[in-house]
Amino acid sequence: MLTDQASGLRMMKNNKVKVITVTGGKGGVGKTNVTLNLAASLAAQGKRVLVLDADLGLANVDVLLGLRVTKNLSHVLSGECTLDEVIIDAPQGMKIIPATSGTKSMVELTPAEHAGLIRAFSELQTPIDVLLVDTAAGISDMVLSFARAAQDIVVVVCDEPTSITDAYALIKLLSTQYGVFHFKIVANMVRSLREGQELFSKLTRVTDRFLDTALELVSCIPFDNNVRQSVRKQKLVVEAFPKSPSSLAFRALSSKAVTWPIPNQPGGHLEFFIEKLLDSSAENREKVSE
Repeated sequence: MLTDQASGLRMMKNNKVKVITVTGGKGGVGKTNVTLNLAASLAAQGKRVLVLDADLGLANVDVLLGLRVTKNLSHVLSGECTLDEVIIDAPQGMKIIPATSGTKSMVELTPAEHAGLIRAFSELQTPIDVLLVDTAAGISDMVLSFARAAQDIVVVVCDEPTSITDAYALIKLLSTQYGVFHFKIVANMVRSLREGQELFSKLTRVTDRFLDTALELVSCIPFDNNVRQSVRKQKLVVEAFPKSPSSLAFRALSSKAVTWPIPNQPGGHLEFFIEKLLDSSAENREKVSE
């Protein structure tokens, strides 16, 4: 597992990084759109934002943004280049770490390759304030590891039975097997605020009954035809249609996200990136551990 090998990581100096994983269990819920529009909105607030496309075998972040990619994470793992060398500038002032597409080996990384990815992050030099991780669909070990690595886990759901079921399965696995108890919920593509609240209630009725978790509804993103139009243009809706209902919701979500606290010390599931990215005081941490 990725997190088993995180103890050797070191941290970027003089910088605390907020790590947010965006996931959903089911594909097709708009997870990547949420990630990218949130990233662009955070960048518009002056944050240095890096997006990691963590769908390692079916990358689509670069496609949605219309970016030309020459190197990706597979080149980092093969030793051809560093992580900093694959980072590309994206619209709205954010940066992207692209994954690869159609490569089965990237989905089935060996423990040594997991360690290589960790080492790559431990050597990251690019200064950032926020790392947004866009996971693959499903509940694979890789998805669970990226979720466990974050300070905040954002679960995107839409008003479909399969979306609610798969979101519950993801939350159940993370809470019962890995001790993750706090989840932020985004109700996506809803027809009204009330529909979003009802969708959240459907999910919490099940989690409250069977799990020891705390869920927070952080945003209701309205269904917006402008999103589909912007995807066709390979643009973000906050860029192509900045005054549309969904754009306003994404900006409101970003204003909330900047207030989410960053822990002073990693704990529990905060391991993979966090020992590298979280705390500017490596020396203090080392003294405590002695």
